[in-house]
Amino acid sequence: MRNLNLVHLNGLKAVEAVGRLGSLQAAADELGVTIGAVSQQVIKSERQLGRTLFLREPRGMVLTGVGAALLPRLSAAFGAISQALDTLRDDREQVLTISVAPVFAARWLVFRIGEFAERHPDIRLRLDATTKIADPSIGDVDLCIRVGRGNWPGVEAELLLPQLVFPVCAPALAERLKEPRDLIGMPAVLDGRSMFSWDVWLSEVGLGGQEMSTGHVFNEASLSLDATIAGQGVMLAWQTLASHAIRAGQLVVPFARPVPTGAGHYLVTASGTRKSPKLEAFRSWITEALQADMAALEPLINSA
Repeated sequence: MRNLNLVHLNGLKAVEAVGRLGSLQAAADELGVTIGAVSQQVIKSERQLGRTLFLREPRGMVLTGVGAALLPRLSAAFGAISQALDTLRDDREQVLTISVAPVFAARWLVFRIGEFAERHPDIRLRLDATTKIADPSIGDVDLCIRVGRGNWPGVEAELLLPQLVFPVCAPALAERLKEPRDLIGMPAVLDGRSMFSWDVWLSEVGLGGQEMSTGHVFNEASLSLDATIAGQGVMLAWQTLASHAIRAGQLVVPFARPVPTGAGHYLVTASGTRKSPKLEAFRSWITEALQADMAALEPLINSA
């Protein structure tokens, strides 16, 4: 295959398109470039091959004998490449790669992806759990689930769920909490990477500026939640973090006052790209699943 180094494949692609379609305009339309670009690619290929492949006549581009002999082989070769890529694409169509924060994956998504598999058995999910912000326009990531304010540049962000925060604790600890002020004397289990502080919630209940008693501090929200389940203190949690533990009876919400942070969970995709059927299937499912989960959670965080 060393002779492939003698000529650019883009040039051969232009030659094949012009020869098959019969005009520079038709080839340009198919390749998505200008007529001038196609013409230059054809000329370059002829120079590299040292042969004239087309006659420039008033009625258009006419293949020479050499060009006519070359065309079916070029068409067959590019057809084989296209089929190979279709095979790869068909295989990849069955896998949806999602970049998601580890805490969302561990505390909400893993409990529910079985529902997605039942609904879409032909689509396999590949979860890339990372704290790094992935770019869905680069690599093989199809979509991201991010928490923030949705103003990331260069992407399309669809709000899935506004973030609400509220105190949670183990059931035994909740027995000692009669009013919000009682929280001040409790050890606060803290997530060292949190985007908000206790004051977000305390201000809403008239305790703004009050200092919580700091208990353990973790660098991961999931660890903070485990410590809270173990009865080590009170945590300021949000819906997707605490939903499973609350519904399982491992945690309770001592005071019915969920407070918005201004952030939310967003489905993030590359800007301007065509949404594939597998992506649309996941978007539809996760929207429905979040709505159903929040409907079940709402009475538990609003009736304390």
